[in-house]
Amino acid sequence: MKTVFVLNGPNLNLLGTREPAVYGAHTLADVEALCADTCQKLGLKLEFRQSNHEGTLVDWLHEAGRLHASGELLGVVFNAGAYTHTSVALHDATKGTGITLIELHISNVHAREAFRHHSYLAPAARGVICGLGVAGYPLAIEALTRI
Repeated sequence: MKTVFVLNGPNLNLLGTREPAVYGAHTLADVEALCADTCQKLGLKLEFRQSNHEGTLVDWLHEAGRLHASGELLGVVFNAGAYTHTSVALHDATKGTGITLIELHISNVHAREAFRHHSYLAPAARGVICGLGVAGYPLAIEALTRI
């Protein structure tokens, strides 16, 4: 059974209370349940994690890379939050590990502040999903099975 990592970056632990007009009312626990249900239906193992710390996220990408190299990892769904727009380290970790990664955003970052329009992850990602709310998570997991 292959594993899917769903990684969430800074402030995603505040889902459900942080700017509900932008991010909706679903909590991170709700997102995890959506992902678990999707993985179960697809016969996949889920590793669902959140951190506010860039270095921890880099370490998790490295871990995903080791699982990828051993044939145990299908891919990574990554909502890097604000680090999307600032982190060369996350870009380098993604490229350096050779993992299949889908960048995900709950909101449509292109309809928001100009500083959110640039992604350091996108050039290293296989695809990008944004603006579909938490429904983007199961879609990204399913996409990993199709690419």
